[in-house]
Amino acid sequence: MVKTKDKIILAAEKLFSEHGFEQTSLRQITSEADVNLASVNYHFGSKKSLIQAVMSRYQSVFMPALDEQLSRLAEHETYSTTDVLACITAPLIALRQVRIDGPVIYLRLLGFAYSEIQGHLRKFTMTHFGHVVQRFFEMIQQANPHLSRKTLFWRLHFSLGAMLFAQVSGQALREIALADFGEETQAEETFLKLLPFVAAGIAADDPESQI
Repeated sequence: MVKTKDKIILAAEKLFSEHGFEQTSLRQITSEADVNLASVNYHFGSKKSLIQAVMSRYQSVFMPALDEQLSRLAEHETYSTTDVLACITAPLIALRQVRIDGPVIYLRLLGFAYSEIQGHLRKFTMTHFGHVVQRFFEMIQQANPHLSRKTLFWRLHFSLGAMLFAQVSGQALREIALADFGEETQAEETFLKLLPFVAAGIAADDPESQI
């Protein structure tokens, strides 16, 4: 029998990934989970805490796996932007441990977190996994010594936007690819197709430094 706390998390996760955090009410979550509001307040205390609990399910798997991949890559004397970005692949696949479509769900949740400016989630992530995020940024910078930290800031966030769009709109993109090119593509393959494009954008020369 599924525990009440787990029922709430699963219901919230489903609704958050479909409609976003702001557009999903606690009433919708309690209805989906078939529990009362008092249960949500008892187990989580607030909607923000519930959002963090949902994200933590994925980050507790993704972040340590990413840290391990980065550690392995750091053992090499040199590495490229593509090498650093490729470290994301295995951790994403590892999210199937959470649920079979975990990689897609997590990226959708990230997309809503950024588009809806969920500042509390950034604080939560940096508090628990800030060392991994910082390490990723530093390795991207080491792979691109010709770029300033400011330029990398913008390019990494542009790249994240491209990756999130590719996942949020992934089903539509895969249907178009099938209709136009007869190509059947799995959800995780979208990231692999996007990787060279994103890597090239991050590593491109900085026009500002040439002015």
